[in-house]
Amino acid sequence: MVNQSDPANTQYTAQDAVLVLEDGQVYVGEPFGATGSTCAEIVFNTAMTGYQETLTDPSYCKQIVVQTFPHIGDTGVNDEDPESSRIWVAGYVVRDPSMTVSNWRADGALDDALIAEGIVGISHIDTRKLVRHLRSAGVMRAGIFSGAALLNANGELRSIADMLEEVKRTAPMQGMRLYDEVSTQERYVVEPTGDFAGKEPLFTVAAIDLGIKSMTPHRMAERGCRVVVLPSTTTFEQIEELNPDGVFFSNGPGDPEQAQQMVDLLRQVLDAGYPFFGICFGNQLLGRALGFGTYKLKFGHRGINQPVKDVTTGKVEVTAHNHGFAVDAPIGETVDAPFENGKYGKVFVSHVDLNDNVVEGLQCVDIPAFSVQYHPEAAAGPHDAAYLFDRFVSLMESSKTSKEENANA
Repeated sequence: MVNQSDPANTQYTAQDAVLVLEDGQVYVGEPFGATGSTCAEIVFNTAMTGYQETLTDPSYCKQIVVQTFPHIGDTGVNDEDPESSRIWVAGYVVRDPSMTVSNWRADGALDDALIAEGIVGISHIDTRKLVRHLRSAGVMRAGIFSGAALLNANGELRSIADMLEEVKRTAPMQGMRLYDEVSTQERYVVEPTGDFAGKEPLFTVAAIDLGIKSMTPHRMAERGCRVVVLPSTTTFEQIEELNPDGVFFSNGPGDPEQAQQMVDLLRQVLDAGYPFFGICFGNQLLGRALGFGTYKLKFGHRGINQPVKDVTTGKVEVTAHNHGFAVDAPIGETVDAPFENGKYGKVFVSHVDLNDNVVEGLQCVDIPAFSVQYHPEAAAGPHDAAYLFDRFVSLMESSKTSKEENANA
């Protein structure tokens, strides 16, 4: 049964799992996945599908994820759908995990996958009440405790106060630098695929991995691009050596205020005139490179059902999101980019979230650069925004044509 209680009246046994929030709320349920303890920022995802893509999204590094959809695990897990080489969530909260796997593509059960990777979870709690609380109070630190982690050195049950102290010792997400932790250590190449497989690439893209999802370079490869995925430690000189037609900055976890190294690298890219496209963390970095600020959202956007308007076309898209920070830029007007008295020319907010008016994209007018806050690759979600990869290809094509014309002039 679903169970939620206040700290003063909490009853639990060594066979239970206990979720403790930073503000003192406590939820008692059953262990799901590995047993032990995990403390991190707790966030919620509203998607009805794609839990495997969620679990393997590097942007969830150092976060406990609550699924708002009640039934999780029905389709099991497989070797084709992961967005990276491992599960990145710090912990997992579901209401009713499926005991039966019923999908022809499944290679195993979700519970087994969580156990294999040591992901501590909790099930059979009132996730609807929990999410309503997080929407009201805002995301916060939390801890899941089960198995041996519920016992002290004497073998007795730990108190809620003791577990709460452990939660409060956890570093908050604001102020964290995490992109180096999730980035690839070695460069790798994704060659053109689909209709372009085996052919010479139309364009070469230097993609900086700040927590990239595997579907992102695949979407570019489908359009004839050779994508060279590079570590976060890559220098501008190493980008130049590739002679790329465009540069891409990926999604990723952490606070963009702690990414000055990447902002400086991006400014070198913009100064050199390379066409630029950024997604999620890449959008926040473009915003900061242009001189705008960023801020932490109360509970963020995480799911595959966010309505976003492309102000350049008037089209409304249903989009996939995973972000807790946003760019602070004026909506509805074209302004001078603040950095160094307008060094990068004019810029405007190109996409807006229709739920809360949060900035969801930036478009530069005088330099070949744009970005979006959401995820147009959307492996498990809607593909309304896939056109943005076409927009990047067109930007690279225009730049390439212009260079060739200037060279022949």
